[in-house]
Amino acid sequence: MSGGRTGVKYLQLRALWYAVGTDKNLEQERIVVFMDRAELKARARAQLGGGIFQNEWMTAVGACLLIGLIEAAAGSILPAIGALIIVGPMEYGQAYLFLKQARDGQKMQLGDMFRGFQDDFGGTFLIGLMTWLFTFLWSLLLFIPGIVKYYAYSMAYYVKLDHPEYGWKACIDESRRLMNGHKFEKFVLDLSFIGWIIVGSLCLGIGTLWVTPYMAATDAHFYEYVRTCPAVEG
Repeated sequence: MSGGRTGVKYLQLRALWYAVGTDKNLEQERIVVFMDRAELKARARAQLGGGIFQNEWMTAVGACLLIGLIEAAAGSILPAIGALIIVGPMEYGQAYLFLKQARDGQKMQLGDMFRGFQDDFGGTFLIGLMTWLFTFLWSLLLFIPGIVKYYAYSMAYYVKLDHPEYGWKACIDESRRLMNGHKFEKFVLDLSFIGWIIVGSLCLGIGTLWVTPYMAATDAHFYEYVRTCPAVEG
């Protein structure tokens, strides 16, 4: 899936910085980009049809529900192992559904949730396995490092979509690069859904079924945001 030109509105602040050359100071200009959280979420809602009972949103609910049920069934048939085998391909399929719709505006094709098995089962499986393993190992040190690494690896499936030739390590490395300087932004973005999650939980948790695709669509637009941001060094 090739990267399209994103329409996300960014708040830009031009700043001057000075790079020290071998014999003189060089004045250069860079653009500091800040995420417009409300705009990302507005675009996600528009992508889903603008209302929770619109056809696009209901289709997305069905897709996320099926993916969750398949992952749960695999885990129950082969405890631990079953979920690890299919979580990568299925999460890749979910990323495919929402990123494709974010870019072309077309209706979701539910069959695309299985693209991870069709496109590169081994690669998507390893992305799921290795991101889980690395996050788990970092979590053994302290809880906070695990959270940090979770966000660092969170764009790996989207990277795979745009770069199908990448192996699992290249996808994880590129995700880490993209998320450098943006992990806290993504953390705050996720926190902004707490109100939706609380309201959705009031109806025996059924309402959260509508929150999951909203968050997934927002994640796709967040990827478009970080993909087009100037690289953050360090």
